[in-house]
Amino acid sequence: QVQLVESGGGLVQAGGSLRLSCAASGRAIDMYVMGWFRQAPGKDREFVSGINWRGGVTGFADSVKGRFIISRDNAKTTVYLQMNSLKPEDTAVYYCAAGAKTFSVIPTDSALYNSWGQGTQVTVSS
Repeated sequence: QVQLVESGGGLVQAGGSLRLSCAASGRAIDMYVMGWFRQAPGKDREFVSGINWRGGVTGFADSVKGRFIISRDNAKTTVYLQMNSLKPEDTAVYYCAAGAKTFSVIPTDSALYNSWGQGTQVTVSS
């Protein structure tokens, strides 16, 4: 199991930016893929973005493409989600997740991730 701690959430106006961080601890083998998901009130948890171990493969939901950037620092075992041009519809609790398998394409199914953080609230005001 991997322990994940998210930080960086908060309140921002529409058009603003936030950077989320996910600090991971545990075996590297359990962090081959790292992902960000979000859940808005009354909605299902949805995939936002993901990145593989080497950082060479990334994936994004259509709703955030061109606005969000994901990166990872393996030395610090930290994954970042830079969120730009934020919209009110980006308001949600954002969760960091880790998966122990390698994939040629970043998985968007939450069931393929084994470890989850507690989440951090992001609120975008209009």
